[in-house]
Amino acid sequence: MSDPTITRMETNGPADTGMVEWDPIDPATLESGEPVQRGHLYFNDESLGLMAGVWDCTANVGKMEPYAVHEFMHVLEGSVTMVLEDGSEETISAGEAFVIPKGLVCQWKQPEYMRKYFVIFDDASGAVTKTADLQVFRPRGDDSVTPADITDTSQFIGDIPVQGQHEYYVDPTGQFMVGLWDSEAFERPVAPFNRYEMMCILDGTVTMSDDAGNEQVFGAGDVAYVPKDAPYKWKSDEYVRKFYCIFMPAVAAVASSAAE
Repeated sequence: MSDPTITRMETNGPADTGMVEWDPIDPATLESGEPVQRGHLYFNDESLGLMAGVWDCTANVGKMEPYAVHEFMHVLEGSVTMVLEDGSEETISAGEAFVIPKGLVCQWKQPEYMRKYFVIFDDASGAVTKTADLQVFRPRGDDSVTPADITDTSQFIGDIPVQGQHEYYVDPTGQFMVGLWDSEAFERPVAPFNRYEMMCILDGTVTMSDDAGNEQVFGAGDVAYVPKDAPYKWKSDEYVRKFYCIFMPAVAAVASSAAE
C-alpha cells in the first residue's frame, strides 16, 4: 500500500485514468432501468469497510429496501429522489449533499444521469442504527454552527481561531460522522492526520501541505481526501467553511475531532 497522502478529488476522476465502467448493478435490486455506472476509488480499505470516490450512472429506479451501508454523498450533476416507506420523498440536486444511514428503508429514484462524490462505510459490526436516525440527512452550507470547544491549543501556530460545528449524523459505532464546520484563519504544523476525512470546501481558501513542503490550494467547490497518518499541514488566511465526512477508527473515535 502506498504512503498516505493528501489527495485532490476530481469530478471526472484522475486526469490520467478518468473513471472506468464498473460491474452492472444487480438487476434483482432494480425496479426499472438498465443503468451503466462508472467510478474511481480514491480510497478503499476493505479491512475498515471504508471507501471514497467519484461515481456516475445513467437513470434507474431501485427497489424499496434497507440501505446496505452508511453513505455520504455530494451531488455534482443531475438529481436523485429518495422515496421513504411512508411515501415521503427527498430530492437532492447538483450542489447539494445528503447522508443515508445503513438500514434506512428507501427507494433510489434517479430520473436522469447523475454524478456524485461519495464516502461509504460498510459496517460489519452488526450495530443497529437508532430509529431516530433512520432518515435522510441534508447538510446545508448556510446552516448555523455551534462554537467549538478547543481544548488542545498546541495544534495551532499563532492565534487560536474561533471555530464552529454542526453535526448531522454519527453512525451507531461512533466512527462515521458528517457535519458542517467553519473557522477563522489559522495555521497548524505538519503532523500525522488522526482520522480519514473528505472535505468539501464551501467558502474560503486553504493551503494543505505535507512534510516535504508539497502544497495544494483548495477553494470553494474543491474536495480533498486526507487518509489517516498522512503528513498534513493546514494554513488558511481567511474564513473557511466546509462539509466534512470523517471516519475515525473506534480506538480513537471522538465526535468533536473535526477541528483541523
